[in-house]
Amino acid sequence: GWRRLCDLWVRRGWLMREPPAGIFSARRRAERRKGLGMAIIQVVWAEGADRDLGLPTYATAGAAGADLRANFKDRGAVEIVQGARALVPTGLVMAIPPGFEVQVRPRSGLALKHGITLPNSPGTIDSDYRGEVGVILLNAGAEVFRVAHGDRIDQMVVAPVVRAAFEMKGEIDETARGTGGFGSTGRQ
Repeated sequence: GWRRLCDLWVRRGWLMREPPAGIFSARRRAERRKGLGMAIIQVVWAEGADRDLGLPTYATAGAAGADLRANFKDRGAVEIVQGARALVPTGLVMAIPPGFEVQVRPRSGLALKHGITLPNSPGTIDSDYRGEVGVILLNAGAEVFRVAHGDRIDQMVVAPVVRAAFEMKGEIDETARGTGGFGSTGRQ
């Protein structure tokens, strides 16, 4: 099952049971050992980033996503009018281990209360990307939305990646669903 898969990732060096010494306190390392493991994402600050905002953080012990913050070089803000998009910088450059990706996803509270979402959700940050992480926000709400420096704008989820090999065939097998898509299975 899942634990066996995680053990395989640990053996291949894609996942660590606990971070290197000195990264977290002994108490946090002990708490982490109870889980399935952790991927280590190396981070550096982009030029001009506000380091006082800190690294991504998990809001609760059970949170799957770590919150990312708006990190404007001028420490300002941006207003997003209804229907418009804005690229919001995070001030972070990440080194994601091979075999993983970081997915950026909307925060549910911003989506519900203000209509703020990510048009390419989930957005993927590949393991070989080394630029500053930026988040595309879309205002699908009814009012102008202001993103201020330091605001939590989205969440990032670290996920394993399975790569595929592609084979050209003359035909593929039939299924009961066939070519039905885009709501063909109904609403109920």
